[in-house]
Amino acid sequence: MSIKLPKIHLDSSDPAETKKAKGLIGYLDGQTTNPSLVANNPDIKKRLDEGKKLTEKELLDFYKQVVQEIEKEVAGPISVEVNANWESTAADLLKQAENMFTWGKNIHIKFPTIPAGLEAANQFLKNGGRVNMTLVFTQEQAAAVYTATLKAQSPSFLSPFIGRWDDRGFDGMDLVKNTLKMYRKFHSLPGGKNENLKGKMHVLMLAASIRSLDHFYASIALGADIMTVPMKILEQWIHEEQWIPDEHYRAPSKGLKSIVYKDLPFNPDFKSYDVSKEDGSLLDEGLKKFSADWQKLLQ
Repeated sequence: MSIKLPKIHLDSSDPAETKKAKGLIGYLDGQTTNPSLVANNPDIKKRLDEGKKLTEKELLDFYKQVVQEIEKEVAGPISVEVNANWESTAADLLKQAENMFTWGKNIHIKFPTIPAGLEAANQFLKNGGRVNMTLVFTQEQAAAVYTATLKAQSPSFLSPFIGRWDDRGFDGMDLVKNTLKMYRKFHSLPGGKNENLKGKMHVLMLAASIRSLDHFYASIALGADIMTVPMKILEQWIHEEQWIPDEHYRAPSKGLKSIVYKDLPFNPDFKSYDVSKEDGSLLDEGLKKFSADWQKLLQ
């Protein structure tokens, strides 16, 4: 018996791809963007090829325009990412978020899951914002997101990066599986439910960095709430006639090492979980890459 298909978000910053994806599968539930994807937008690539870079205002104006073009095609959430690095303060990230939140009707701000990002998100949610916590690579980060969003007024998204774990020789799907198990445990404990949402799960699993149909199908089988998917994977899915696996599906591990589940304790203080900088970690690598992608666009 097949199981419920997660919401599908397109992973792209090109409105033309938005239209193409809708034509392929008939709908889109949302879209995710980030600086790397903005850098690959055809208009930006042309400008960079001509040796032209942008001022910060020009870049933000362009990003806003892209988001608003996407919104004409997508009624669901559009995730927009702040410009962050290890030196960013919560105040700086919050200021960016407040501006970006005005770009559309259903904007989710992508904060990196670092100390400043968690602090900014926690405050942003208290003011009625919506978030997609990104660059998630560990259970500790996922635990911090769970407690940092306990007072949110709407569900938050958690984006574990599957493919980047695979790049390191580990099975990235284990991070999804382990986080879902931990969240179910937290949700059953006193103080573990978001009362604003009448006890419903307040963090939705958004499987990210999907590199293959194996990732796509495994995310469905494990019970992800949302998947953000690049165009090429959607095209492959169409080629396979939009097959949906059942709960027994297991993606081939191809020799990848397992990520072992950690029985972390529930602590309502999100700052109690270690999400600090570790040189060379996937978080450090990912944050530096996104920051570099922003910087290469700027004068």
